[in-house]
Amino acid sequence: MTSLSQRSSGLVQRRPEASRAAADKEREVGREEQEPRRGEELDHDDSGDSKETRLTLMEEVLLLGLKDREGYTSFWNDCISSGLRGCMLIELALRGRLQLEPCGVRRKSLLARKVLCKSDAPTGDVLLDEALKHIKETQPPETVQSWIELLSGETWNPLKLHYQLRNVRERLAKNLVEKGVLTTEKQNFLLFDMTTHPLTNNNIKQRLIKKVQEAVLEKWVNDPHRMDKRLLALIFLAHSSDVLENAFAPLVDEQYDLAMKRVRQLLELEPEAESMKVNTNEMLWAVVAAFTK
Repeated sequence: MTSLSQRSSGLVQRRPEASRAAADKEREVGREEQEPRRGEELDHDDSGDSKETRLTLMEEVLLLGLKDREGYTSFWNDCISSGLRGCMLIELALRGRLQLEPCGVRRKSLLARKVLCKSDAPTGDVLLDEALKHIKETQPPETVQSWIELLSGETWNPLKLHYQLRNVRERLAKNLVEKGVLTTEKQNFLLFDMTTHPLTNNNIKQRLIKKVQEAVLEKWVNDPHRMDKRLLALIFLAHSSDVLENAFAPLVDEQYDLAMKRVRQLLELEPEAESMKVNTNEMLWAVVAAFTK
């Protein structure tokens, strides 16, 4: 995955040669200092977006699920909650914060292996840091399936209800408001008022939709391990959250049929086998296994 190229805006004034050389030297030193941290999140960014519009997997899935004008997800979608928790686990793994426990002499299945904290360095995202804190402090460790349920609040154990991340969709929508993608409005639904978040920057959503469409059409590589890991995760999680259909709705019939055929090919892959291949991300395939088992 390519990291985001930083862009400067505004007019650039010409400077004397000496001051220009000094400024270049300062930039080079600053670049060297920042390099280790940037390397940690190489998979996080999509080239072409400005810093303000970098989206996490959770934000991308929510954006695909939101109705543009109404500003809320379908009332009938009961999959997106757990899907967003799966996004968090993969996002943290891609950022180098989580990993699955190592395999022993007898290889455990992906769903039997525990989730371990690899680094507790803050991510800068409140929801991710909250999830990371829970995972780090929990002993003994839990599995991927357990964490999706615990973070969603889908547990019968009252002693574990404190793991639930509350108001996730609203908090993600507010993040998107801050990034200039959505706006905030109040809508009256007869018996109650509801805060909604209609789309305000259509370019970002269209770019996201185009990225998903191209992954299974023009840029299809017929090998998940040659695909961008973040984009592969987005396709799986958008499907698990029942919002992938929204990205394909604008396609003509032939393109739609081809896109869905290739998505089915991905869904038919065996996570256990794929997780053992070179240059893979085990957490990604463990989350896929949790949703497709």
